[in-house]
Amino acid sequence: MFLEKIEKANDIKKIAPSDYGALAEEIREFLIRSISETGGHLGSNLGAVELTMALHLFLNLPEDKLIWDVGHQSYTHKVLTGRREGFANLRKFGGMSGFPKRKESDCDCFDTGHSSTSISAGLGMVKARDIQGKKNLIVSVIGDGSLTGGMAYEALNNASQLETNFIIVLNDNNRSISENVGGISKYLSNIRTANMYLDLKEGVYNSLHGKSKYGDKVVYQIRRAKNSFKQLVVPGMFFEDMGITYLGPVDGHNIQAMVRMLGEARKVRGAVLLHVLTQKGKGYAPAERHPARFHGAEPFDIETGLPTKQHSKANYTDIFSTVMCKLGQREEQVVAITAAMADGTGLKRFRNMYPERFFDVGIAEEHAVTFAAGLAAGGMKPIVAIYSSFLQRAYDQILHDVCLQNLPVVFAIDRAGLVGSDGETHQGIFDLSYLSSIPNMHIMAPKNKWELSDMLKFAVASNMPVAIRYPRGEAFDGLREFRAPVEYGKSEAIYEEQDILLLAVGSMVKVALDVRTRLKENGYACSLTNARFVKPIDEQAVEAGCERHRLLVTMEENVLSGGYGEKVRTYVDGIGAPVRILNIAIPDEYVEHGNVEMLKREIGIDAETITDKILACCEACGIRKADGQ
Repeated sequence: MFLEKIEKANDIKKIAPSDYGALAEEIREFLIRSISETGGHLGSNLGAVELTMALHLFLNLPEDKLIWDVGHQSYTHKVLTGRREGFANLRKFGGMSGFPKRKESDCDCFDTGHSSTSISAGLGMVKARDIQGKKNLIVSVIGDGSLTGGMAYEALNNASQLETNFIIVLNDNNRSISENVGGISKYLSNIRTANMYLDLKEGVYNSLHGKSKYGDKVVYQIRRAKNSFKQLVVPGMFFEDMGITYLGPVDGHNIQAMVRMLGEARKVRGAVLLHVLTQKGKGYAPAERHPARFHGAEPFDIETGLPTKQHSKANYTDIFSTVMCKLGQREEQVVAITAAMADGTGLKRFRNMYPERFFDVGIAEEHAVTFAAGLAAGGMKPIVAIYSSFLQRAYDQILHDVCLQNLPVVFAIDRAGLVGSDGETHQGIFDLSYLSSIPNMHIMAPKNKWELSDMLKFAVASNMPVAIRYPRGEAFDGLREFRAPVEYGKSEAIYEEQDILLLAVGSMVKVALDVRTRLKENGYACSLTNARFVKPIDEQAVEAGCERHRLLVTMEENVLSGGYGEKVRTYVDGIGAPVRILNIAIPDEYVEHGNVEMLKREIGIDAETITDKILACCEACGIRKADGQ
């Protein structure tokens, strides 16, 4: 077993070239087996096995630096740097991350998790290297749709001025998460299919290289003229026109060809882009057939590719999907926008029903938001569906292009709160804070699946910017009997008693029900209010709560700083109400990967921990049990 010989970085160089294919097959078998048990990003990693092997054969890690864009395709990199045993606890609390982490290995030189960052980071490392007079190689790998992000072009524009070597590897698998869209995808497709160029280049090289003492000299002369040749037969030559030397395309599953091309790239005094063609999901038929499903896979049966855990209840994304289709039928002005996540955000059905009103802009959240602002200014009702963690990339566009003009754009914020296994870069725990800071923004959070439907309809009917945030996972189907109409800025009283008032936001209403039950079991009376609106908060309900209760407990699945709890505390302090406030929120820190329920216990927002905190407050401020004890 060749994989057993890989114990640390650079051990791959001990493997004979004739055994590279066997090692690649072992790596694929290992990844499929491991991810079928733990879940994780499978398709992108299967497609990058040979590419990663070639990079490790070419580079000397950790002296040389390898930066992975997004980072979800770095599993083979982790295997080749001696972390194979870590896959048993991949993405589990305290275990190995599914993304590059500097704290995890010296071979992970930059933490990643969001798209289109690798060229900027790599360029920074190149400049740091040059200033310090070092000679190590810097390679940024970008692909899997990341070249649809505008930040990549800002970096390419900057990199074109380089006079020292910087290698950019474009891992072109024709996909992001859903299928690639837009002009860049079409441009790369033209390069892929420029067969006259590919066949002639390969044929001439193979015919002349090493055949005689003149053969290599002829090849050299051809290479000197190849830029003008490529301009003639390859459409556009976009990268060359930017000042970036372009090499390729090369078969991303031919290790020796890639090593040879990387050697060519290292000779360039400047930025050079090596175009590598790979197949997402390669080597595993279900992933090849369904690359979107196996982008981020749950544990699955290897034989069938089907998830081992079946979900009986609809999740919030399913509810959003259904309501969107109904809204599309009722309102001809409703349009939907997503950033390369038609499947993940639940807009696939809307796309199929109303293709002329669906827009996938690629991995370009900033553009998605300003594009929506233009649609709204043109008389449409745009709904932008983006994950919480990714929407923060478009903060300026929300502030400047939507809210400054008070345009009626609806933001459907999926994966709000803790998302679990993807860790720090994907936890949606900041949206209440960064959105609350923006004038004209209005923020809601539903307590259950019916309220999500009601809030979406309310938001579309309103003439203002509205954000609705909802969590990942099964939609709460409790409290169905509490379905008061959504009124602007108004909360919803669910249970009214005395002494203790729980003010819960969105997903925390379900937790608050559990807390209330525990408090009653301990003999305490407890009211429960569904906040509904985070901005504006229901000041009248808060003031009335101060009159009837001695302890107000705010509960939110967001960081404390800038969240709902701080707003309530500020208002209560302003009116001088003699009431104690306990803010339950996520600490102002990054939350690592792990099971969501375990993470809640770890950071203290689970029902048991919250109950203990409330009981301690009751004792400190003299709140007695309902029976007077």
